Amino acid sequence: MPSRRKRDGFVEAAVSLLSMDRSEAEGLVCSTLFSVEGGQVAAGALLDAGCTGIVCGSDMMALGVVRAARGRGLDVPRDVSVVGFDDSQLIAFTDPPLTTVRQPVQAMAAAAVGALLEEIGGSPVQRTEYVFQPELVVRGSTAAVRTEG
Repeated sequence: MPSRRKRDGFVEAAVSLLSMDRSEAEGLVCSTLFSVEGGQVAAGALLDAGCTGIVCGSDMMALGVVRAARGRGLDVPRDVSVVGFDDSQLIAFTDPPLTTVRQPVQAMAAAAVGALLEEIGGSPVQRTEYVFQPELVVRGSTAAVRTEG
């Protein structure tokens, strides 16, 4: 699913479920490079806005968010929760171990190979969009929101 559709889904959910103003919800999405450096840049803006939880488009971006938070003297997950995306091989061994969204890579590959084999076999292949259910892998970079008082 393209990043734009993920962003649009976040904005729609924030508007309908959290009763946020659309422009406020859009302001909570930072478009940047899918890299550690991109995560750091986006984290700066989101932390300045008072965000206590940041969901990233990649695990590398999430590592940049952790770096930015620590650079401000914040603790992950006590002060800010961070979620990555992809469940990269070594991400469970970071400090803290990163909570991430895992994609069903084998199911995705099987669907792609199946469609390719049908095409090679001469079957007319319709343009199909496959939607796969991701899995949230909870590790040490997320915690419950702290309330003051």
